[in-house]
Amino acid sequence: MSGGEGVTDAGGRPRGPLADRPRRRGRPILALGAASLLLALGAALQSARDRDAATVSFRPRAWPGPARIARRVSPSFSAALADVYWIRAVQHYGRARREGGAAPGYDLLYPLLDAATTLDPRFEAAHRLGAVFLAEPPPGGPGRPDLAAALLRKGIEHASARWRYPRDLGFVHYWWLRDVEGAARWFERAADLPGAPRWLRPLAAATKAEGGDRSGARALWRRVRDSTGDAWMRGEAARRLAQLDALDAVDRHQDAVDGFRKRTGRPPASWSELRAAGDVPRAPVDPTGVAYELTPGGTVAVSRRSALFPLPERGSFAERRAR
Repeated sequence: MSGGEGVTDAGGRPRGPLADRPRRRGRPILALGAASLLLALGAALQSARDRDAATVSFRPRAWPGPARIARRVSPSFSAALADVYWIRAVQHYGRARREGGAAPGYDLLYPLLDAATTLDPRFEAAHRLGAVFLAEPPPGGPGRPDLAAALLRKGIEHASARWRYPRDLGFVHYWWLRDVEGAARWFERAADLPGAPRWLRPLAAATKAEGGDRSGARALWRRVRDSTGDAWMRGEAARRLAQLDALDAVDRHQDAVDGFRKRTGRPPASWSELRAAGDVPRAPVDPTGVAYELTPGGTVAVSRRSALFPLPERGSFAERRAR
Protein backbone atom coordinates (compact mmCIF):
# COMPACT_ATOMS: atom_id res chain seq x y z
CA MET A 1 0.00 0.00 0.00
CA SER A 2 1.15 3.55 -0.63
CA GLY A 3 3.24 5.22 2.07
CA GLY A 4 3.72 1.94 3.93
CA GLU A 5 0.20 2.03 5.41
CA GLY A 6 -0.79 -1.40 6.78
CA VAL A 7 2.70 -2.93 6.33
CA THR A 8 3.67 -5.48 8.98
CA ASP A 9 6.80 -7.40 9.78
CA ALA A 10 7.15 -11.15 10.06
CA GLY A 11 5.69 -11.12 13.58
CA GLY A 12 2.59 -9.16 12.52
CA ARG A 13 3.72 -5.89 14.14
CA PRO A 14 3.08 -2.66 12.18
CA ARG A 15 5.94 -0.96 10.39
CA GLY A 16 6.35 2.55 9.01
CA PRO A 17 4.28 5.56 10.27
CA LEU A 18 1.80 3.37 12.15
CA ALA A 19 4.62 1.93 14.23
CA ASP A 20 5.30 5.37 15.78
CA ARG A 21 1.76 6.62 16.44
CA PRO A 22 0.95 4.75 19.65
CA ARG A 23 4.18 5.99 21.15
CA ARG A 24 3.43 9.62 20.23
CA ARG A 25 -0.08 9.40 21.69
CA GLY A 26 1.26 7.92 24.89
CA ARG A 27 3.75 10.69 25.63
CA PRO A 28 1.32 13.48 26.61
CA ILE A 29 -0.73 10.96 28.60
CA LEU A 30 2.37 9.89 30.50
CA ALA A 31 3.39 13.52 31.10
CA LEU A 32 -0.07 14.39 32.39
CA GLY A 33 -0.06 11.33 34.63
CA ALA A 34 3.36 12.21 35.99
CA ALA A 35 2.26 15.79 36.72
CA SER A 36 -0.89 14.61 38.49
CA LEU A 37 1.07 12.09 40.53
CA LEU A 38 3.66 14.69 41.52
CA LEU A 39 1.00 17.19 42.61
CA ALA A 40 -0.86 14.50 44.54
CA LEU A 41 2.32 13.49 46.31
CA GLY A 42 3.06 17.10 47.17
CA ALA A 43 -0.42 17.65 48.57
CA ALA A 44 -0.31 14.39 50.52
CA LEU A 45 3.09 15.24 51.92
CA GLN A 46 1.90 18.64 53.04
CA SER A 47 -1.24 17.22 54.63
CA ALA A 48 0.92 14.84 56.61
CA ARG A 49 3.11 17.73 57.65
CA ASP A 50 0.06 19.65 58.87
CA ARG A 51 -1.20 16.69 60.87
CA ASP A 52 2.15 16.45 62.60
CA ALA A 53 2.47 20.23 63.06
CA ALA A 54 2.48 20.01 66.84
CA THR A 55 5.71 18.01 66.76
CA VAL A 56 7.53 20.11 64.15
CA SER A 57 10.15 22.49 65.53
CA PHE A 58 10.27 25.91 63.96
CA ARG A 59 13.45 25.64 61.92
CA PRO A 60 12.57 27.48 58.69
CA ARG A 61 15.70 26.64 56.72
CA ALA A 62 15.68 22.94 57.62
CA TRP A 63 12.06 22.12 56.81
CA PRO A 64 11.42 22.58 53.07
CA GLY A 65 13.83 19.85 51.93
CA PRO A 66 11.05 17.93 50.09
CA ALA A 67 10.31 20.96 47.95
CA ARG A 68 13.94 21.35 46.94
CA ILE A 69 14.20 17.63 46.19
CA ALA A 70 11.03 17.77 44.07
CA ARG A 71 12.43 20.69 42.14
CA ARG A 72 15.61 18.80 41.32
CA VAL A 73 13.71 15.67 40.31
CA SER A 74 11.17 17.42 38.10
CA PRO A 75 11.96 21.10 37.48
CA SER A 76 9.28 21.38 34.79
CA PHE A 77 6.61 21.00 37.49
CA SER A 78 8.19 23.39 39.99
CA ALA A 79 5.66 26.19 39.39
CA ALA A 80 2.72 23.83 39.89
CA LEU A 81 4.20 22.52 43.13
CA ALA A 82 4.86 26.09 44.25
CA ASP A 83 1.12 26.71 43.87
CA VAL A 84 0.43 23.71 46.12
CA TYR A 85 2.71 25.04 48.84
CA TRP A 86 1.26 28.55 48.48
CA ILE A 87 -2.30 27.26 48.86
CA ARG A 88 -1.27 25.28 51.93
CA ALA A 89 0.43 28.39 53.38
CA VAL A 90 -2.76 30.43 52.94
CA GLN A 91 -4.84 27.64 54.50
CA HIS A 92 -2.42 27.29 57.41
CA TYR A 93 -2.44 31.04 58.04
CA GLY A 94 -6.23 31.26 57.87
CA ARG A 95 -6.72 28.31 60.20
CA ALA A 96 -4.20 29.61 62.76
CA ARG A 97 -5.72 33.09 62.67
CA ARG A 98 -9.24 31.69 63.08
CA GLU A 99 -8.06 29.70 66.10
CA GLY A 100 -6.49 32.77 67.67
CA GLY A 101 -2.90 31.76 67.08
CA ALA A 102 -3.22 28.78 69.43
CA ALA A 103 -0.64 25.98 69.35
CA PRO A 104 0.80 24.93 67.00
CA GLY A 105 -0.05 28.36 65.70
CA TYR A 106 1.88 29.68 62.74
CA ASP A 107 4.91 27.40 63.05
CA LEU A 108 4.64 26.08 59.50
CA LEU A 109 3.89 29.41 57.82
CA TYR A 110 7.42 30.45 56.95
CA PRO A 111 8.54 26.94 55.93
CA LEU A 112 5.59 26.68 53.53
CA LEU A 113 6.28 30.14 52.07
CA ASP A 114 9.98 29.35 51.83
CA ALA A 115 9.16 26.16 49.94
CA ALA A 116 6.81 27.95 47.53
CA THR A 117 9.33 30.69 46.77
CA THR A 118 12.19 28.18 46.43
CA LEU A 119 10.22 26.22 43.85
CA ASP A 120 9.22 29.38 42.01
CA PRO A 121 11.61 32.24 42.88
CA ARG A 122 9.51 34.72 40.85
CA PHE A 123 6.25 33.95 42.69
CA GLU A 124 5.45 37.57 43.58
CA ALA A 125 2.24 36.95 45.53
CA ALA A 126 3.95 34.40 47.79
CA HIS A 127 6.76 36.84 48.54
CA ARG A 128 4.67 39.95 49.07
CA LEU A 129 1.48 38.64 50.69
CA GLY A 130 3.49 36.06 52.59
CA ALA A 131 5.54 38.89 54.11
CA VAL A 132 2.34 40.55 55.31
CA PHE A 133 1.16 37.29 56.89
CA LEU A 134 4.49 36.83 58.69
CA ALA A 135 4.75 40.39 59.98
CA GLU A 136 1.26 40.60 61.50
CA PRO A 137 1.52 40.65 65.31
CA PRO A 138 -0.17 37.93 67.39
CA PRO A 139 -2.82 36.69 67.40
CA GLY A 140 -3.42 37.88 63.83
CA GLY A 141 -0.07 36.51 62.73
CA PRO A 142 3.20 35.10 64.08
CA GLY A 143 4.73 38.54 64.66
CA ARG A 144 7.88 37.73 62.70
CA PRO A 145 8.82 40.83 60.69
CA ASP A 146 12.36 39.47 60.57
CA LEU A 147 11.14 36.51 58.52
CA ALA A 148 8.95 38.83 56.44
CA ALA A 149 12.06 40.84 55.59
CA ALA A 150 13.96 37.64 54.78
CA LEU A 151 11.22 36.52 52.40
CA LEU A 152 11.26 39.86 50.57
CA ARG A 153 15.05 39.87 50.35
CA LYS A 154 14.79 36.44 48.81
CA GLY A 155 12.48 37.91 46.17
CA ILE A 156 14.94 40.73 45.52
CA GLU A 157 17.74 38.21 44.93
CA HIS A 158 15.80 36.72 42.01
CA ALA A 159 14.06 39.87 40.72
CA SER A 160 16.30 42.78 41.61
CA ALA A 161 14.57 45.12 39.13
CA ARG A 162 11.10 44.86 40.74
CA TRP A 163 10.58 48.03 42.73
CA ARG A 164 7.64 46.59 44.72
CA TYR A 165 9.90 44.26 46.70
CA PRO A 166 12.14 46.96 48.21
CA ARG A 167 9.07 49.20 48.63
CA ASP A 168 7.37 46.47 50.67
CA LEU A 169 10.57 45.85 52.60
CA GLY A 170 10.60 49.54 53.47
CA PHE A 171 7.11 49.16 54.94
CA VAL A 172 8.23 46.14 56.97
CA HIS A 173 11.08 48.18 58.44
CA TYR A 174 8.87 51.19 59.07
CA TRP A 175 5.69 49.59 60.36
CA TRP A 176 6.83 46.44 62.14
CA LEU A 177 10.59 46.60 62.78
CA ARG A 178 10.35 50.27 63.88
CA ASP A 179 13.50 50.96 61.87
CA VAL A 180 12.93 54.35 60.26
CA GLU A 181 16.43 54.67 58.84
CA GLY A 182 16.24 51.23 57.27
CA ALA A 183 12.82 52.02 55.83
CA ALA A 184 14.14 55.18 54.19
CA ARG A 185 17.04 53.28 52.63
CA TRP A 186 14.72 50.68 51.09
CA PHE A 187 12.31 53.35 49.82
CA GLU A 188 15.25 55.09 48.14
CA ARG A 189 16.40 51.83 46.58
CA ALA A 190 12.90 51.21 45.25
CA ALA A 191 12.75 54.75 43.85
CA ASP A 192 15.91 54.10 41.81
CA LEU A 193 14.41 51.14 39.94
CA PRO A 194 12.75 51.31 36.50
CA GLY A 195 9.03 52.00 36.59
CA ALA A 196 8.96 53.08 40.24
CA PRO A 197 6.31 55.72 41.00
CA ARG A 198 7.50 59.26 41.52
CA TRP A 199 6.13 59.46 45.06
CA LEU A 200 8.65 56.92 46.38
CA ARG A 201 11.56 59.38 46.52
CA PRO A 202 9.68 62.04 48.51
CA LEU A 203 8.35 59.21 50.65
CA ALA A 204 11.92 58.23 51.51
CA ALA A 205 12.72 61.85 52.36
CA ALA A 206 9.57 62.20 54.47
CA THR A 207 10.40 58.99 56.32
CA LYS A 208 13.81 60.36 57.24
CA ALA A 209 12.37 63.70 58.29
CA GLU A 210 9.42 62.44 60.29
CA GLY A 211 11.41 60.04 62.43
CA GLY A 212 8.63 57.47 62.44
CA ASP A 213 5.89 59.00 64.56
CA ARG A 214 2.17 58.30 64.09
CA SER A 215 1.58 61.40 61.98
CA GLY A 216 4.47 60.37 59.76
CA ALA A 217 2.92 56.92 59.33
CA ARG A 218 -0.38 58.54 58.36
CA ALA A 219 1.33 60.72 55.73
CA LEU A 220 3.15 57.66 54.38
CA TRP A 221 0.03 55.54 53.98
CA ARG A 222 -1.94 58.39 52.43
CA ARG A 223 0.68 58.72 49.74
CA VAL A 224 0.50 55.02 49.04
CA ARG A 225 -3.30 55.02 48.93
CA ASP A 226 -3.50 58.03 46.63
CA SER A 227 -0.61 57.16 44.32
CA THR A 228 -0.31 53.42 43.82
CA GLY A 229 -1.94 51.56 40.96
CA ASP A 230 -1.85 48.32 42.95
CA ALA A 231 -5.40 47.59 44.13
CA TRP A 232 -4.25 45.30 46.93
CA MET A 233 -1.79 47.89 48.25
CA ARG A 234 -4.46 50.61 48.10
CA GLY A 235 -6.70 48.45 50.24
CA GLU A 236 -3.88 47.72 52.66
CA ALA A 237 -3.05 51.44 52.91
CA ALA A 238 -6.70 52.22 53.64
CA ARG A 239 -6.73 49.58 56.39
CA ARG A 240 -3.55 50.96 57.93
CA LEU A 241 -5.01 54.47 57.92
CA ALA A 242 -8.13 53.15 59.65
CA GLN A 243 -5.90 51.48 62.24
CA LEU A 244 -4.18 54.79 62.91
CA ASP A 245 -7.56 56.49 63.33
CA ALA A 246 -8.55 53.71 65.73
CA LEU A 247 -5.37 54.23 67.74
CA ASP A 248 -6.19 57.92 68.10
CA ALA A 249 -9.75 57.06 69.15
CA VAL A 250 -8.56 54.46 71.68
CA ASP A 251 -6.34 57.12 73.27
CA ARG A 252 -9.26 59.55 73.55
CA HIS A 253 -11.64 56.98 74.99
CA GLN A 254 -8.98 55.72 77.38
CA ASP A 255 -8.60 59.26 78.71
CA ALA A 256 -12.36 59.31 79.39
CA VAL A 257 -12.20 55.97 81.20
CA ASP A 258 -9.22 57.09 83.26
CA GLY A 259 -11.04 60.30 84.19
CA PHE A 260 -14.04 58.32 85.41
CA ARG A 261 -11.74 56.04 87.44
CA LYS A 262 -10.03 59.04 89.02
CA ARG A 263 -13.37 60.55 90.10
CA THR A 264 -15.03 57.38 91.34
CA GLY A 265 -12.14 55.17 92.39
CA ARG A 266 -13.20 52.36 90.03
CA PRO A 267 -13.38 51.68 86.29
CA PRO A 268 -16.73 52.13 84.53
CA ALA A 269 -18.82 49.00 84.17
CA SER A 270 -19.94 49.83 80.62
CA TRP A 271 -20.07 52.47 77.94
CA SER A 272 -23.62 53.23 79.11
CA GLU A 273 -22.26 54.26 82.52
CA LEU A 274 -19.70 56.51 80.88
CA ARG A 275 -22.40 58.04 78.68
CA ALA A 276 -24.63 58.64 81.70
CA ALA A 277 -21.71 60.39 83.42
CA GLY A 278 -21.24 62.62 80.37
CA ASP A 279 -17.79 61.30 79.52
CA VAL A 280 -18.76 60.01 76.07
CA PRO A 281 -21.73 61.03 73.88
CA ARG A 282 -22.47 57.43 72.82
CA ALA A 283 -20.97 53.97 72.78
CA PRO A 284 -17.97 54.44 70.46
CA VAL A 285 -17.33 52.36 67.35
CA ASP A 286 -14.17 51.97 65.31
CA PRO A 287 -13.82 53.09 61.65
CA THR A 288 -15.32 49.78 60.47
CA GLY A 289 -18.44 50.25 62.63
CA VAL A 290 -17.56 47.66 65.28
CA ALA A 291 -17.90 48.78 68.91
CA TYR A 292 -14.73 49.23 70.95
CA GLU A 293 -14.33 46.83 73.86
CA LEU A 294 -14.21 48.08 77.44
CA THR A 295 -12.60 45.46 79.66
CA PRO A 296 -13.56 44.97 83.33
CA GLY A 297 -10.18 46.41 84.24
CA GLY A 298 -10.97 49.63 82.40
CA THR A 299 -8.91 49.18 79.22
CA VAL A 300 -10.21 50.33 75.84
CA ALA A 301 -9.35 48.06 72.90
CA VAL A 302 -10.44 47.34 69.37
CA SER A 303 -12.69 44.31 69.17
CA ARG A 304 -11.39 40.96 67.98
CA ARG A 305 -14.36 40.96 65.60
CA SER A 306 -13.03 44.04 63.84
CA ALA A 307 -11.08 43.89 60.58
CA LEU A 308 -8.63 46.28 62.26
CA PHE A 309 -7.62 43.77 64.94
CA PRO A 310 -4.88 43.59 66.08
CA LEU A 311 -3.78 47.20 66.18
CA PRO A 312 -0.10 48.14 65.92
CA GLU A 313 1.72 49.01 69.10
CA ARG A 314 0.43 52.26 70.55
CA GLY A 315 2.45 55.43 70.82
CA SER A 316 5.00 56.99 68.50
CA PHE A 317 8.16 55.16 67.59
CA ALA A 318 10.26 57.86 69.24
CA GLU A 319 8.26 57.48 72.47
CA ARG A 320 8.76 53.71 72.44
CA ARG A 321 12.50 54.06 71.97
CA ALA A 322 12.63 56.42 74.95
CA ARG A 323 10.76 54.02 77.29
